[in-house]
Amino acid sequence: MIANRGEIAMRIFRCCQEMGIETVVAYSKEDADSLPVQFATKSVCIGPADPARSYLDGNALITAARAYKCDAIHPGYGFLSENADFAEKCEENGIVYIGPTAAMIRQMGDKQAARSLMKKSGVPVVPGSDGILSDVSEAKKIAEKIGYPVLLKASAGGGGRGMRIAKDESEIKQAFNEAQAEAVAAFGNGAMYIEKLILNPHHIEVQILGDKKGHIVELGERDCSMQRRNQKMLEEAPASILTKKQSDGIRKAALKAAKAVGYVSTGTVEFVLDKEGQFYFIEMNTRVQVEHPVTEMVTGVDIIREQIRIAAGLPLSMKQSEIKIGGHAIECRINAEDPEKSFAPCPGTVDFIHFPGGNGVRVESALYNGARVSPYYDSMLAKIIVKSDNRLSAIRKMRTALEEFTLKGVKTNADFLYLLMYNEEFITGKIDTGFLSHNAEPIIRWARESDRIGRRK
Repeated sequence: MIANRGEIAMRIFRCCQEMGIETVVAYSKEDADSLPVQFATKSVCIGPADPARSYLDGNALITAARAYKCDAIHPGYGFLSENADFAEKCEENGIVYIGPTAAMIRQMGDKQAARSLMKKSGVPVVPGSDGILSDVSEAKKIAEKIGYPVLLKASAGGGGRGMRIAKDESEIKQAFNEAQAEAVAAFGNGAMYIEKLILNPHHIEVQILGDKKGHIVELGERDCSMQRRNQKMLEEAPASILTKKQSDGIRKAALKAAKAVGYVSTGTVEFVLDKEGQFYFIEMNTRVQVEHPVTEMVTGVDIIREQIRIAAGLPLSMKQSEIKIGGHAIECRINAEDPEKSFAPCPGTVDFIHFPGGNGVRVESALYNGARVSPYYDSMLAKIIVKSDNRLSAIRKMRTALEEFTLKGVKTNADFLYLLMYNEEFITGKIDTGFLSHNAEPIIRWARESDRIGRRK
């Protein structure tokens, strides 16, 4: 059973087809006409448009999976992909959960517990609290010790939620209360901890794979620094900002982190890299990432295929010594949003869609002519991924791909991404997590004036 929607549902479906595995797509009434539903072997409606009553309803998914005699459930990303209770229910019902065990999800989902484990295992962590904060007063004492600015984080947080910045003591109470309230609303858990805020770091993550026989490998790093409001917009592999020594160090640290947990399945170890070149562990994601294709492009490893094989009890199909990084890959997320209106979501109907193609160009999407872009779910419509010999030639290839991409009927961020490919600082690699907060408005102004937009259309 594919317990997800959109492009990741199509990605899993195609992989299953290649492996000779029949699929049942679980869908909401809103997605009745979606591409995954049309292509899957079978499909089953599990509820209304509201995610809480469909894609987040674990009981409905398991009931449907049992009714269709499914051997396994793939959660994709988002929704229930990092929900330990759901993984546990799958196991209790004799259904293989394609991911790590419930215990691993809980261990790594508790950000403070994960931080403590990494610290014990010798993986560098950001200076901060050694445990859960008892109250705001304790947060203030630690902030004074490690120095402002600080980041208040929910232990159960993720996806940028349950996080607030305090620049000085006057802001810490409000930051604590807001982050905690958001965490309770989103995750049902208000446990908080505090870290020193590394200003405008590089966000570097390492892809890992581990099988049930104790073999763990890393597939190199990705640079995911291009973010807006803690949400990634563009990813690259490998991270060109790193020296060979830094790359070796961060990849070894990721392996150490995965081995400390005895990790099984596909996952990602995330780090921040400060201005002095020091890296720190921030979290481990116990699922497949949106940006996994850039790693696949430079390694030739099918991450979804490995994930399914691992869940079936098979060993990894490669050794660490066999993994080679070749070329440079870039992924652009095409979202249904209007950059000129603070990137507001733009649902609607796709009147016409044309995707780019050619050597080294890959597209992941569930769009088709006439498809509806729903207001109920994430605004990402497609991912355009390119690979070339080096970063500059990959940028040039992405320009061409974005120039060819055509979508009518729904506004997207494609023009914005296209102009980003001409931004001098981006081209020269002078990017960090603060890049878009400083450069989004100038790029949007350029979009109004530039003849390049006309070329793209």
